[in-house]
Amino acid sequence: MAKKQDSFYFDTFYTCIDYSCQAAHLLHDVMANYDPEQIGEKLDEMHAIEHAADVKKHELLNVLVKAFITPIEREDILLLGQNIDDITDQIEDVLLRLYCNNVQTIRPDALKLSEVMIRVCEEAKSMAKEFADFKHSKTLHQHIVNINTMEEEADALFISSLRTLHTTCSDPLEIIVWREIYTFMEICVDACEHAADTVESIVMKNS
Repeated sequence: MAKKQDSFYFDTFYTCIDYSCQAAHLLHDVMANYDPEQIGEKLDEMHAIEHAADVKKHELLNVLVKAFITPIEREDILLLGQNIDDITDQIEDVLLRLYCNNVQTIRPDALKLSEVMIRVCEEAKSMAKEFADFKHSKTLHQHIVNINTMEEEADALFISSLRTLHTTCSDPLEIIVWREIYTFMEICVDACEHAADTVESIVMKNS
């Protein structure tokens, strides 16, 4: 029973990050095939993913509150669960900005950032798969390094995107809107790095 209980936590982390991946792919698809008339419908799809992720997180908390022994510290389970939940929430927030600001066309730099978001979420999912065997995994550390590298890539894209925005756009409102969208997209990648940092900290404490 103990091993089954232990696997529940790691399986749930993996499932929740898979929802983040689904959200990242949906966001990229929306932006790559952008149709302002369909954004409300796509927002409903995104919210369904976010809601499913919330349900899994609450399942995790319900099991945790009743558990006598846990495979890693309770505080770390809570923190990592919240880190992962933040990823999906932040991705949904990007789509909300497109909807609330009535964006009509997508800037090319945003697609580059959304591609990084997909890659970093998929890397986080690979990290979660290895996390269950963190005491013996030979690839877990590399996944963490890869996520950190992608976060640096996203930072560079964020800076270049803002530079391009301010040097090619003369509409103050459009500048304000896209600065916000770029910022939220960078925050999505940062959220993946926070999850990776938490995993690294857990591994260090339990090695």
